[in-house]
Amino acid sequence: MLDLALSIFFSSLIFVIFKLFEVYKVQTLYAIIVNYVTAFIVGVLSFEGQLTITEFPEKPWFYGALALGMLFIVVFNIMAKTSQQLGVSVASVATKMSLVIPVLFGVFLYKEELGVIKIIGVLLALAAVYFASVRDRSLSIKRSTLILPLLVFMGSGIIDVCIKYFEAALVPEIEFPIFTALVFGSAALSGLIFILIRLPKTPIKSNLRNILGGLILGVPNFFSIYFLLRALQHATLNSASIFTINNVAIVMFTTLLGIALFKERISKKNWAGITMAVISIVLVALGEKLNNLF
Repeated sequence: MLDLALSIFFSSLIFVIFKLFEVYKVQTLYAIIVNYVTAFIVGVLSFEGQLTITEFPEKPWFYGALALGMLFIVVFNIMAKTSQQLGVSVASVATKMSLVIPVLFGVFLYKEELGVIKIIGVLLALAAVYFASVRDRSLSIKRSTLILPLLVFMGSGIIDVCIKYFEAALVPEIEFPIFTALVFGSAALSGLIFILIRLPKTPIKSNLRNILGGLILGVPNFFSIYFLLRALQHATLNSASIFTINNVAIVMFTTLLGIALFKERISKKNWAGITMAVISIVLVALGEKLNNLF
């Protein structure tokens, strides 16, 4: 459970850093690229095995890691556009609601059993994500923009499914750091290509704040994925339980951090969401034991 707790902690720390980007006027796109480069370096330095660059293409996870890194950049940009056009809460809900995709993936492909208690926990987790993220303000949504949260939902879910697949089928535990590093390295390269394509219309405005923001973001970003990979190897919790607890705990924790650090005001709906999040975590984590009691 320590690995899962650390993944939740580092994922929540990313939220705090993004909020600080707003305060210090850090340009998110450029900081994200630096962040991916930083995460790549951290992964390489964390790897304790013997592996040369020429051996990378021979690994069964190599090309998948490259594709996953490209997906990271694509989903990030869609999330950014969703936040700008529909609001941060909409992007947050779409991202975390995607937990249903890896849950179904684990049940149907890996024949993981949920049981009645865990199913109730998953459904309650979905409700918790919505109520903890929703904000009390009217929002005019054009039908043409509804595709954005749908793409965020699908993209985030596919990323989680890929992480589970690589952990279960292709990547030995000792290679977790270098696999994660390569994913972030691919994301960094894809981001740089994206910036170069936009260069004629949007000149690069690199400054110390963007670089420093990226460096600070890169470390927790790497460890959020690294510890999630380790958490998925938990002896008693299946992947459906891991993803449910991970996503709903991040929403709950980041909401509380927003109150404590940034004096954010939350509604009764948000408090109801936090309460449901706690209950859902208990139901999912202790599902088998609770089933035996009944």
